[in-house]
Amino acid sequence: MTTELPGAPRESAPSLLAPGARVFVAGHRGLVGSALVRRFTADGHEVVTRGRDGLDLRDAAATEAFLRDVRPDAVVLAAAKVGGIMANSTCPVQFLEDNLRIQLSVIAGAHAAGTRRLLFLGSSCIYPKRAPQPIREDALLTGPLEPTNEAYALAKIAGIVQIQSYRRQYGASYISAMPTNLYGPGDNFDLETSHVLPALIRRFHEAGRDRAPEVTLWGSGSPRREFLHVDDLAAACALLLSSYDGDDPVNIGCGEDLTIRELAETVREVTGYQGEIAWDSSKPDGTPRKLLDVSRLASLGFTPRIPLRDGIARTYAWWLGQLPPRA
Repeated sequence: MTTELPGAPRESAPSLLAPGARVFVAGHRGLVGSALVRRFTADGHEVVTRGRDGLDLRDAAATEAFLRDVRPDAVVLAAAKVGGIMANSTCPVQFLEDNLRIQLSVIAGAHAAGTRRLLFLGSSCIYPKRAPQPIREDALLTGPLEPTNEAYALAKIAGIVQIQSYRRQYGASYISAMPTNLYGPGDNFDLETSHVLPALIRRFHEAGRDRAPEVTLWGSGSPRREFLHVDDLAAACALLLSSYDGDDPVNIGCGEDLTIRELAETVREVTGYQGEIAWDSSKPDGTPRKLLDVSRLASLGFTPRIPLRDGIARTYAWWLGQLPPRA
């Protein structure tokens, strides 16, 4: 993969992130954080990380002390408590409180430590359940949220408001962004907790291994979803840190969607599965469409570099490399 930054800032505009800057990536072991580490390292920045065993980001005093000691030039807040529908439904208190504590600790600690730039990563789930498609950034807080992840979404919305408040009150050069559905190396392939794309990869791989004649998937396959490779997300984050300093959050996506049926067919081809796909229409489909309007990001010069099929193939190859022999 190329390390060239898509949509580099115009020559007339000085970069908001100096060459060789010290960047603290909060949440570096996750899908997003690990991609950010790869990106900022490739760009020549000094990347600082700290694992959960060394720093509990919910602890405001410890987080501020760490940031005062490290004194990063920039912070990317990718750490969050995340989970599927079941976890969000059964443990809303933890999803609300843990994420609020992480955000309060890191953002306030960064300000106290004199950090010049900060990027807060939200989630596309913060938008109203019935937001017009494609979803623009100004759709935020215009309608009811999806009830199954309301606590998580509200915590993320609070993070955006916190960023805007630090800008307004202190003149902080802090920004926020909302990524679409992400996938790539480092994704979660646990069938109990994973998202749709890694789950499909694993289902078709195991069906091929076991020579199963058919794979049954939930719903009709008609809902449309958008997917962005996590390395493209990292490139967008690097671009935003170096060239964007606005109050409004920025959607990060590819601006294109496809049906779950089309996604399943693509994954089947990539994994080489020869059996049939059956659709259980008695199971729920979910929201008919969820696509982000990425006009604001595109105006900064960003263009995704990794086509979906290529990204799925790379992700599948990465996952195969994590498996024990004959899995």
